[in-house]
Amino acid sequence: MADKAAYVKFDVPKDLQDKILSGVEMAKESGKIRKGTNEVTKAVERNDAKFVVIAMDVQPPEVVAHLPLLCDEKKVPYAFVNSKNDLGSRIGIQSAASVAVIEFGKSEEEFKKIIEEVAKLNK
Repeated sequence: MADKAAYVKFDVPKDLQDKILSGVEMAKESGKIRKGTNEVTKAVERNDAKFVVIAMDVQPPEVVAHLPLLCDEKKVPYAFVNSKNDLGSRIGIQSAASVAVIEFGKSEEEFKKIIEEVAKLNK
């Protein structure tokens, strides 16, 4: 993905993306998630979201372009993953432009580490 979308504020290394995707999958099974940009937007606005994952290959980019700004405003940690298909497959659908983790469930410890790593990238 040579040409990054304008809304992608920082690079997330592949190994961290893998941890994020695993965490999302675990949160889906043992916690609570919201999928789809409308649901994610509502979760962030209502201060329900604890972590947001945004795909970098969303077309048109305007679909998710507001999410990093909204997350910054609401102080919700977020990160990017390369593919909406990867993100979708982890939560049992074909593709997902974005996912909000509402309750970490068994992935809480994992997400604490992820959030620390992401905070270092997003400065």
